[in-house]
Amino acid sequence: MLLPLAWGSLFFPGLFVLCTWGLRRARPAWTHNDCVLISTRLVSSVQAVLATGSGIIIIRSCSHVITDRHWLAREYVWFLIPYMIYDSYAMYLCEWYRTGDQSSKHTLTIFRNFLSKNRLMITHHAVILFVLVPVAQRLRGELGDFFVGCIFMAELSTPFVSLGRVLIQLKQQHTLLYKVNGILTLTTFFLCRILLFPFMYWSYGQQQGLSLLQVPFHIPFYCNVANAFLIAPQIYWFSLLCKKAARLFDAPPAKKDG
Repeated sequence: MLLPLAWGSLFFPGLFVLCTWGLRRARPAWTHNDCVLISTRLVSSVQAVLATGSGIIIIRSCSHVITDRHWLAREYVWFLIPYMIYDSYAMYLCEWYRTGDQSSKHTLTIFRNFLSKNRLMITHHAVILFVLVPVAQRLRGELGDFFVGCIFMAELSTPFVSLGRVLIQLKQQHTLLYKVNGILTLTTFFLCRILLFPFMYWSYGQQQGLSLLQVPFHIPFYCNVANAFLIAPQIYWFSLLCKKAARLFDAPPAKKDG
């Protein structure tokens, strides 16, 4: 437990500092706000790759979705805790630099604006830290490593979401890369954050000889409730992505000369 916590506490802030320093040297024309935001997105993408890789390893290692074990299902969660704390601060730091006014008298106002604009994401991080971590590390006992691996797989869409934010920051929304990345964002988000939940139900059903529709009636009620709470924000975020994509590809018709 202590080793992955220590590694995570050093790795993520250290990588952020290294990325920010490297971008400032490599791209002197970029503002400090650009470098901080892009560094934050790079660190998020690295964490997402590590989580996705861990999820793939766990899923492939668990033939029995209930009882099979893999050490990464617990150890990576300890590694993830420092990231969630770091990322909360990094989001605030981005807001602090974005305002362009770093005087101490405005710090409270900036913090209030940060809380107001990022309510859902802050709630998301808090639920992971104070609800999902205790469930994953203690309350589930020795069962369900397969499903922990599935939850890790939800991070697959994060690098594409991050790249989209970086391109917006650099004012590259008009490029082909931005449009292609938008399609990949929608695809990976839908597959790994929406269809992930039916996949977990289907996997359990395959193990127990049940159809997908029978599974909700053969598992504890609190499991269905927990999954409903987990998928609800994903559906909300996916709807926002769809609206954004619709605006992107719904180009206004060319104006005719009068």
